[in-house]
Parts: sequence; C-alpha cells; structure tokens
Amino acid sequence: MDDTPVPADDPKPQGKGRPTPKRRDAEGKRRQPVNAPKDRKEAYRSMRAKQAADRDKARQGMLAGDERYFPARDKGPARKFARDWVDSRRLPSQYFLPFSLVILLATWVPWPIEVRAMVLNLVIAIGWPVMMLGVLFTSVYVAWRVKRLVAEKLPNEPLRGVGFYAAMRALQIRKLRFPPPSVRPGGKPVPPKKK
Repeated sequence: MDDTPVPADDPKPQGKGRPTPKRRDAEGKRRQPVNAPKDRKEAYRSMRAKQAADRDKARQGMLAGDERYFPARDKGPARKFARDWVDSRRLPSQYFLPFSLVILLATWVPWPIEVRAMVLNLVIAIGWPVMMLGVLFTSVYVAWRVKRLVAEKLPNEPLRGVGFYAAMRALQIRKLRFPPPSVRPGGKPVPPKKK
C-alpha cells in the first residue's frame, strides 16, 4: 500500500463521493406499498376485473387482426392464407344459413292446405337436397383447393386441418366470421374502420 499523498489537482477522482447506503435503507427505497385485498370477496372482485380487462384487450386485438391474440386454431400463415382465400370469393355454402332460414319460414307460414302441401313437397323434395348437395360439393372443393394452394405457396407449413378450416369458414355468413375478413370479395383489402 502506497502512503504518498494525492495532489488536489489529480484528474482521477478517488472514491464515489458519498458513503455506501446501509442495506435496510437501500431496500426501503425499493419497496412499494402492497395493496393487498382486505378479504376474499375483494380479491375475487379484483381478479374478475383483471380477467375482464385481459379479455377485452384480447378481443380488441382479434378485431384489429393482431395474430398474437388469435386462438391457436387461427394462427399461422397457412390459416391466414385459407381465410383470405375464402373471404375473397362468394361461395354458395355461405348462403346455407340464410337459405335454411327462408325454408324454415316458408314451412311455418299458414298457407291454404293445397299450397301448404305444394310448399312442403318443394322444400322436402327439391330445396333441402339441392342445398345440401351444394354445401357438400362447395365444402369438398374449398378444402381440396386451399390444401393444394397452401402446399404450393407455403411448402414448409403443415397442411393438417387447413382444408377443414377453410370449408368451415366458407359455411359462415360473411359478417359473422371471426376473425373478421381482411379482404373483400374480389381480393381488395378491407378499408380500416374509422374511429
């Protein structure tokens, strides 16, 4: 150890210029007050409020198209491609539910006996079979086509479930699809919503 004095104009300072704080003082500065619930009911209420806020944030993220908030069945480039492919077309299967409602209402209308028999025959003999065949053929075509296109365009993506995913999306009414469509029929992007 060197006992030589250090001159006052030495450019290199010695020490940090303040004493080291005691451990309890340093820990005391870091501590934050804990807002623990007073009882179980309050804890449950705050947990429910936090879960509701998280659900709302996730829903807003899904509506905005943020894939981080999508459920596992909707994630990935293959599923995005399938959604966009289905949403960019008008397919017969998307009219399945409205057509079913029209047929159901037609059978409920109190027609005269002769007309009612004719309506029921048309519905049972022609309406339902034509609708079901249309849905079946459209679903098979959509599943086959989307799987083939995903295999071509995204060769490293797994194909499992992509065709079924596209076929089920094609069955839904366009306004009720979730995640919401990002393309219009024809392929143009959906404009962002004004706030």
